[in-house]
Amino acid sequence: MLDNYYISVFKYYKKSIGKRSIALALVYINLLELSLILVICTFFMAFAKQMKIITMTSQKFWILFSMVSLFIVFKNWMRYNGKKRNVLNAKTKAKRTSIYLLWLLPLGYLIISFVLFQVV
Repeated sequence: MLDNYYISVFKYYKKSIGKRSIALALVYINLLELSLILVICTFFMAFAKQMKIITMTSQKFWILFSMVSLFIVFKNWMRYNGKKRNVLNAKTKAKRTSIYLLWLLPLGYLIISFVLFQVV
């Protein structure tokens, strides 16, 4: 699923900015994955607080989130550089997804996570 989003952003910006579209698509997929992970983590933290389960402090949460973030950025950098991107680019069929919708996905995830942070 995320591969399709990456290729859609890559193909859209490849026409206008050329080689820099690779870096922009990588920033997009990192932002999308990190915002999705943030929503999931804040949901579980809010759920645990409502159930009165003390799992971890806020400081430990941010340390764990930053370690996971570094892992995700490194994973995406390794995954979408080189051969994998070329294979995905050749394999995927032309599905025209609105670029505005693609950029609203991480923004929506971030808004949801900030709302869930109000509970925590």
